[in-house]
Amino acid sequence: MTVADPEARTRLRHPFHVDADGVNRPPGPDKHPNYGRFAATGSGVVPVVRQVNGESVPALLICRYADVREVLRRQDVFSRSAARAADPVDVTGTMLGMDGAEHARVRGTVKDLFTRPAVAGLRDRIEAEAAAQLATLRGRDGRADLLRDFAIPFTLHVVCDLLGLPQQDRAQFRRWGDMFLADSDMTRDEATRAAEEMGGYLWGQIERRRGCPAGDLLTRIAETAADQPMDVQIKLPISLVVGGWETAASSIATFLFVLRTRPYQGYASGWEYLLDHPGKLDSAITELERLHSTANADDMPRRVLADVELPSGARLTAGDVVIPSHDAANRDPRVFPDPERADFDRDPNPHLSFGYGPHYCVGAHLGALEVRTAIGLLLRELPGLRLAVPADEVRWKAGHAILGPEELPIEW
Repeated sequence: MTVADPEARTRLRHPFHVDADGVNRPPGPDKHPNYGRFAATGSGVVPVVRQVNGESVPALLICRYADVREVLRRQDVFSRSAARAADPVDVTGTMLGMDGAEHARVRGTVKDLFTRPAVAGLRDRIEAEAAAQLATLRGRDGRADLLRDFAIPFTLHVVCDLLGLPQQDRAQFRRWGDMFLADSDMTRDEATRAAEEMGGYLWGQIERRRGCPAGDLLTRIAETAADQPMDVQIKLPISLVVGGWETAASSIATFLFVLRTRPYQGYASGWEYLLDHPGKLDSAITELERLHSTANADDMPRRVLADVELPSGARLTAGDVVIPSHDAANRDPRVFPDPERADFDRDPNPHLSFGYGPHYCVGAHLGALEVRTAIGLLLRELPGLRLAVPADEVRWKAGHAILGPEELPIEW
């Protein structure tokens, strides 16, 4: 089949929770019902429009699982670098904005440090950091903010330890990161300023390691990426440190919220189910990754470089901007039976929340281990943990690339 001329059809505003002011305001952890509907019915290719730097940018949202995987896999036809102007987050100079040999070269600087076996070797360090943050959490006398007092410092310290960033500078990185990941026009200037400030700081750290290696990730970048442009050397650690803590911390908070507020299999909550079935933790987290991914506005856009037919039969034209939607693909009933139902026994569960192909999230194994470590520890050590406020009073981040609560008051 052929997709009709996009300009001749009514376009939906994207992301689907964008308000009249152009700010994406998700009301909670659940994805918009459009995702399941578009994955299951119609062509699976939906005309949308998004605001980028004050301009309306038309695009096609790709919703079927096989089609999304094809777009993510084929850099020869679907280009990230050619679509940067259609992206509300400025990824110039980062792996996220590159294709082909350039992307492989920059990714190759660090990828062996984030393989499954390499991350498995970090388990003891990660568990020790989680235990240290749990001790701090317990010092809050039975009531705390899970993000401020546990999830953010835990994930921030893990990635900063890998990079070799000084303890005293880490709080500043959180402030920079919050601005860098803003995806609304109102905060684009703040994002630019944050990137410039982080860049200046990191360049100094990298330069210092050229003459005095420290055995950390910044030393690896200083030694193996010295032939790369300054912009690339700086933004590689920016993408690792910002993406490395924000996504994992938000997942910890979001998944705990869902586990504590949703019934499961005759239990009052998924949390209580896992207390009785601790062996289901890994598959439960995998299912939560499928249903409640941290991305707040689908995958990054690609530009079509040549006329192409997708596996579904839909045809795209060179020059089209496409947005592959892993949230829709994760609800494709052709792959996931009864896709909106949480099933901690779902097997197989080949969700696309970490991407697919060349741009598969380089830190996926690290983030997955952090989330499982954190929630497993909380289940064992604080089984009575619960929300300290009604679920509908939890506020969710607005105008941000990462889905998650602003704070998560808890008690035990």
